[in-house]
Amino acid sequence: MKKTLKNGYEILIKNFLWMVLILISLSLIFGFFSQKEKEKTEISLSELAKEIQEEKVKEVLVIGNNVFVTTKEGKKLISKKEGESSLQEQLLIFGVDKEKLQKIEFNVKEESEVSSFLSALFIYSLAPLLLLFLFFWWLGKQTKAGTGQIFDFTRAKPKILGPGGELKEKVVFDDIGDLKEAKEELKEVVDFLKNPKKYLELGARIPRGILLVGAPGTGKTLLAKAIASMAGVPFFSISGSEFMELFVGVGSARIRSLFEQAKKAKRAIIFIDEIDSIGKLRGIGVTGGHEEREQTLNQLLAEMDGISREEEIIVLAATNKPEVLDPALLRPGRFDRRIVLDLPDLKGREEILKIHCRNKPLALDVNLKEIAERTPGFSGADLANLVNEASLLAGRKNKKQIFQEDFLEAIEKVLLGPERKSHLLTEKEKEIAAFHEVGHALVSAILKPEEPVRKVSIIARGFVAGYTLKTPTEERKMKTKSEFLKEISILLGGYVAEQIKFKEVTTGAENDLKTASYLARKMVKEYGMSPLGPIVFGEKSELEFLGVESEVSKNYSEKLAEKIDKEVENIIKQATQNTRKILSRNKKKLEKIAKILIEKETIEKEEFENLIGKQERKNKNQQIKIEKIESEKVET
Repeated sequence: MKKTLKNGYEILIKNFLWMVLILISLSLIFGFFSQKEKEKTEISLSELAKEIQEEKVKEVLVIGNNVFVTTKEGKKLISKKEGESSLQEQLLIFGVDKEKLQKIEFNVKEESEVSSFLSALFIYSLAPLLLLFLFFWWLGKQTKAGTGQIFDFTRAKPKILGPGGELKEKVVFDDIGDLKEAKEELKEVVDFLKNPKKYLELGARIPRGILLVGAPGTGKTLLAKAIASMAGVPFFSISGSEFMELFVGVGSARIRSLFEQAKKAKRAIIFIDEIDSIGKLRGIGVTGGHEEREQTLNQLLAEMDGISREEEIIVLAATNKPEVLDPALLRPGRFDRRIVLDLPDLKGREEILKIHCRNKPLALDVNLKEIAERTPGFSGADLANLVNEASLLAGRKNKKQIFQEDFLEAIEKVLLGPERKSHLLTEKEKEIAAFHEVGHALVSAILKPEEPVRKVSIIARGFVAGYTLKTPTEERKMKTKSEFLKEISILLGGYVAEQIKFKEVTTGAENDLKTASYLARKMVKEYGMSPLGPIVFGEKSELEFLGVESEVSKNYSEKLAEKIDKEVENIIKQATQNTRKILSRNKKKLEKIAKILIEKETIEKEEFENLIGKQERKNKNQQIKIEKIESEKVET
């Protein structure tokens, strides 16, 4: 607070100095030009007589002793006469001819002493005072604004959505794909805010706080906006980071201010996004127990306890890191209801795509189910971005509709980045990339036929020189040891293919090796998938005041660490041997497909299956089935 006041005064002093400097500059400029004007226009009476004698003067105006002259050229001259006699008499004394005087228009006006006094008073006294008054009025206004901002520093400034708020576009639950369970839970909240008596008469107590938990992009904020639209009550939306300031006490003051605003509305929803920024587990940090974040969290807990049963205020919060929240925040009576938002499954992705494709000119060949199949692990936000990218790609090609090829290209762009057409590989690099990618694809097709290879390409995208796309026919949330071993073998397919063909390896396998090593270590240390038994090795600790996970702390001996390293090595060796056997047996197919890939740069699913003979087997099996059915019909 002291720093803010100091900054305010510094700004005021700076403004004052600038204003003084401007006034001095204006005075100097005005004085300079007025002096120059005087030097140019003021002449003596003898010079005026000479000008009249030469017939250069057109008009003369006499006001008191001041003589204002206008020449035929349009110049303005000023002179003075003596007070005892008239101007004509004095000019005759200086030798001007009467005839020449008669050709000039003379105007004589009496000088008013009062007006002269008032004009002098205004110019020399009132004008400077008026300027000073205006300057101090402006200075006072600036001071008032600065003071207002200083006192407004501790006031929360949430976005007010809902009735009379900023939310212009109405969002309802039907505009949100998937998340059926979450929407059912939140419909109860909407109904309570619309019809509170129905619940209060039964003695029911609506949850005081509801925590939305889910990965980024799963629709937490979108659900909150839908509640704001449907409940018909003021909706105070604020981010957790907006409470945090350098000065201790500001965050807790803003929490109090937020709840005061909500209580004035009587029925309201408070939505705190990213609540983990203020709700982390309390403990002794670097600044002791009085750090700003802990003060803010303590105030939030107190305010939530202060909401009575009759008050129709619900606190809604969202986070993607529930594990770091303080237990006091999650106990019954505070955030006593937790709603988990999972990543959408196949059906959910298709629903979300339908919502985002509304009012978009889709071509007849667009198959949203196929797009959903090709996007496992995509969140709702990812799918919205995918549809937008497809629209942009279609617009770039001057199309009137969005075609399936635009969506498929958009998937690759979102996953891997745009095509790097300027990044041209040499012939040798192209050959290495082709064998590397075919190695992945061939091992995948043999070990995991349930996850068909959709595309193999050596066109550079993002940071990769080539890629292999494969999509599972069904999504699983649990994996077995054998599935992990297959996955590691597929990751090592490119590395082994390079060894078989070129007798050496390149840096292209770096990311594959890193992922394979990571999976192998997880199998041993966390999943109990090794001879060491069902034991979890190592613990993760969190730096409370930074919110960052530290390295795994060892809870085992060095001797056991050697055994863990040995088991990880065995898994990698076993997977490498398995991959080498597969590629050695199918070396001809490896070289054949790689050669075609070098020529075409891209091989699609059907062509790849034909090359490995999978499609032929499918067709043969299908023909056998058809013949069997027909023979059974004939017998019948």
